[in-house]
Amino acid sequence: MAMKKERTSELFTVPNILSLTRVLLTPIFIWAMIQRRPWLAFGIFLLAGITDGLDGFTARLFHLKTNLGIWLDPLADKVLLTAAFVVLCLPRLSVPNALPIGLTIVCIGRDVMIALGALVYTWLRGRTTFKPTLLGKASTICQVTVLTVVLLLNGLAETPGFLSRLYGLTAALTVLSGIQYIYITLRRFASRTEKAQA
Repeated sequence: MAMKKERTSELFTVPNILSLTRVLLTPIFIWAMIQRRPWLAFGIFLLAGITDGLDGFTARLFHLKTNLGIWLDPLADKVLLTAAFVVLCLPRLSVPNALPIGLTIVCIGRDVMIALGALVYTWLRGRTTFKPTLLGKASTICQVTVLTVVLLLNGLAETPGFLSRLYGLTAALTVLSGIQYIYITLRRFASRTEKAQA
């Protein structure tokens, strides 16, 4: 009973509620895209971004970091970003600017690869944490920027020339960060193997 109460109290902290709000905003964002209401979709995406900033800020400020929050925050981010990449690469929904499908595959594929790698590593070597690298943070910032800019430009019904360069930069950073995570994971495997054999 005490354990159940502890799990409930851990769930209903301000940062975790903000993360859950981001998850709940995702289907509303998708609905706005399906209804072809670009400004509403843009506003919802911005609101979700604000909750992302606030959950980390409140967790640090009020010392509300929880084990659940460590997993819930990035999960909420990936749910929203994955949904945004998928709907924004559909020309019928994302007008006049649809993301290149190759960029969507690269961004989602990298996250799937990292998640699978972390699961395999945890299964074989035990629980561990993978801290985001500077390159990984840069690629995520670039992804969020691309999504925000495309949503804004769709609301304005404009297609500026710099978009293709922004797509290219985002794809390059995402690929490089994926390679870096592979290298880090393989190095961890090698290090643990050497320690086990010593």
